[in-house]
Amino acid sequence: MNTNLALLLLLAPFLGFLFNIFFGKKIGKSASGIIGTLTVVVSFVATVVFFLQINETKEAIQIELFNWIQISNFRVNFGFLLDQLSILWLLFVTGIGSLIHLYSISYMHDDENMHKFFAYLNLFIFFMVALVIGSNLLVLFIGWEGVGLCSYLLIGFWHKNQEYNDAAKKAFIMNRIGDLGLLIGIFIIGSLFSTLDYSTLKTAIATSGNLDITMISLAAFALFIGACGKSAQIPLYTWLPDAMAGPTPVSALIHAATMVTAGIFMVTRLNFVFDLALEVQNIIAIVGAVTSLVAATIALVQTDIKKVLAYSTVSQLGLMFLALGFGAYEIAVFHVITHAFFKACLFLGSGSVIHALHGEQDMRRMGGLKKVMGITFITFLLSSLAISGIPPFSGFFSKDEILMTAFEHNIVLWVIASLASLMTAFYMFRLLYLTFFKEFRGTEHQKSHLHESPALITFPLIVLAILATIGGLISLPTNSWLSGYLAPLFSKEVHEAHHFGTTEYTLMAIAVIGGLIGITIAFIKYIKQNQVPAEDAEITGFAKVLYNKYYVDEIYDAIFVNSVNGLSRFFRDYVETALSAAVFGLGKVTNELSYQGKKLQTGSIGFYLFVFVLGLCSIVTYLFLAQ
Repeated sequence: MNTNLALLLLLAPFLGFLFNIFFGKKIGKSASGIIGTLTVVVSFVATVVFFLQINETKEAIQIELFNWIQISNFRVNFGFLLDQLSILWLLFVTGIGSLIHLYSISYMHDDENMHKFFAYLNLFIFFMVALVIGSNLLVLFIGWEGVGLCSYLLIGFWHKNQEYNDAAKKAFIMNRIGDLGLLIGIFIIGSLFSTLDYSTLKTAIATSGNLDITMISLAAFALFIGACGKSAQIPLYTWLPDAMAGPTPVSALIHAATMVTAGIFMVTRLNFVFDLALEVQNIIAIVGAVTSLVAATIALVQTDIKKVLAYSTVSQLGLMFLALGFGAYEIAVFHVITHAFFKACLFLGSGSVIHALHGEQDMRRMGGLKKVMGITFITFLLSSLAISGIPPFSGFFSKDEILMTAFEHNIVLWVIASLASLMTAFYMFRLLYLTFFKEFRGTEHQKSHLHESPALITFPLIVLAILATIGGLISLPTNSWLSGYLAPLFSKEVHEAHHFGTTEYTLMAIAVIGGLIGITIAFIKYIKQNQVPAEDAEITGFAKVLYNKYYVDEIYDAIFVNSVNGLSRFFRDYVETALSAAVFGLGKVTNELSYQGKKLQTGSIGFYLFVFVLGLCSIVTYLFLAQ
């Protein structure tokens, strides 16, 4: 029963992919969209069944399909591990995935390759499920590489635009850099413990009295590099903002709610490894905090609505890694869940706006949309309040837990995270005010066609906005269902619920006041003073540095891209030329020898006998001397 249901959970989206690839164009756009959506709904229903079972029994479900690799004492099975962590992840992967598929039926309806789009989305869900439910690191790696492939396909979906192709290649290459770190970490763990199975690894670490902490720390650091690539942390974060080249549903599904959280999933899954590497945990916390602040500062001045949300995603992922670095895995998971709700809603809301404006993404050309797009505005407002950490919305609870944990462990990182949170409130309400308030700043043609999006677009927005509002109830400060649910996963005691005293209430007040300050500053600038961001050519000073993302892409181009291009030109112009000359030179020598040799073929039998006798004499002389 469990095996069949797990296979249905995994393979339903894959069957949707196969169907849409081979038959999607024949059956029509709407039918291909409906079938693609239903396959993900099937996976969601299967996940709910497993959730109810595990929530009742409190026991993980381990399924071994077959023995995959057997080399000496090293063995890898192809199997599934359905426990509290994997089921929790699957709930929002398949649940939010279903809503985004539904949204895409309307959003992508005018695209001639809609069937292919749904095929790629289904394939992504298939690989993401494989990543999450795999019982060992090798199955995780299959899903890990698969979602990277689907990310490439979906970012460059509108491939007739070369900039989109470049963004897809950039995402693919930067993810491959991180994946090398993941592979090295897997190799080290495999060599240390002769297994890649999660349960066996956990038991081996718990029972071993002679652990090589240095090698385990090296493995943890390599795994963290892999997580940096997939979850867009410094220095491997620049691909994610460029990934906004893909259709908006792609941004919502892959780059807000699912794929970019794979790094957090992997670190949480291997918590028993990272708990032994304290220095690596410190690095994770520092990288997370710095990433959160850097991305937040860049988002302050961006004018592309999706770029603001992209840098917001990088910043929020940084906060999750900050929590991971302190060993607060359940708090990081809590923020992953709430972030999936409000960020998916924000991305889909931006898609609703872009849909109404026929592709316009520049907030300087928007304004006044709340008058005609009431549902989109309300859902966007609720999600903006959630991400800003305003009570009682979901983001308040998860972000507050992260900030409290940071304060307990490192005051400096708490200050950095608090600044990032204040900036989050500012740039999100800057986006809200510029998009929905005041007068419309677009063209008259756009103004005459403004309208609320269809029900297939607004329904997912409403569901996600509700979840963004009440999602914090799963982990209230003094009564956390989530912490108790995840407790069996961790090798050490789950962080105890904060006992609220003066310090805790003060920290909570500081966080809320910080969010309100950010909202107020945005209100003064963009509502009271009616400011509109300057045109690109007019941006000066430090704002220009921020607008150009600290010129990190240019620095990477100068150091890495230009260096590789220069090296390739050197090999092309000199090394390849020399090798070609050598090869062709040997050919010319052979050709010349053959040309001269053929002159000896005169047809004279006497000459042939003379050469034969001469050769025979040479052989006899050699044999005589050899004795």
